[in-house]
Amino acid sequence: MRVSLEPGWVLHTRPYRETSMLVEAFTRGHGRIGLVARGARGAKSRLRGLLRALQPLMISWVGGGELYTLTGAEPQGIPPVIPATCLGHTFYLHELLLRLLHRNDPHPGLFDAYAEALYRLSDASSSTESTLRVFENVLLYELGYGLVLDHDVGEGHPIDAEQSYTYCLEHGPVLGVAEEPGIAVSGAALQALASGEVREREHLREIKQLMRATLSLYLGERPLKSRELFYDSGIRGPENEIEEGPKG
Repeated sequence: MRVSLEPGWVLHTRPYRETSMLVEAFTRGHGRIGLVARGARGAKSRLRGLLRALQPLMISWVGGGELYTLTGAEPQGIPPVIPATCLGHTFYLHELLLRLLHRNDPHPGLFDAYAEALYRLSDASSSTESTLRVFENVLLYELGYGLVLDHDVGEGHPIDAEQSYTYCLEHGPVLGVAEEPGIAVSGAALQALASGEVREREHLREIKQLMRATLSLYLGERPLKSRELFYDSGIRGPENEIEEGPKG
């Protein structure tokens, strides 16, 4: 297979042999792919400073199997300038993609949502918490685990902003207190998430609890390294902060 100039982002790199590197990239048309970038760490390689996270790229490769051979990469557009306080959030997004996406499984909608999340994280007027929760929601939907946000699964009635629900994992929201365990969440919070913008502090708190419980079903027992990083360093990260309110 030969692919030329495919939009993509680098999620992770590591050294390989003396001057090469292994690259995990997220592309729009081919999903997550593994690449061998031969000689990319060499002193004269033009790829030396290009194959890095947060740089939108046009990527070319050849080959088949688990690892392709990178044949070229060039910058595409202006990269998002992520403030230092949000860099940990990008690590969290990357880890979710690396843990939950299968290789060579395209998700154009998720690719666009990822790019939007990065540029929102670079915007001081955007809510960091809302950005993360909305991305998580798109991720679950693209993986086939989308949350039910428009009706209760008990009676089938539309979600009412004035009502309280129990979100039963793997099923959906049930009006009031359900017989099976679940996450307490308001109808207003579910409607906010469905709209693609969660702003109220209490809604953010409810949706974060719901997202964390849901994602844990698919992440398994191995903890996310990004969470450990936040806890060990004391950084306010995606799993241990709630903003006082939307910025701006």
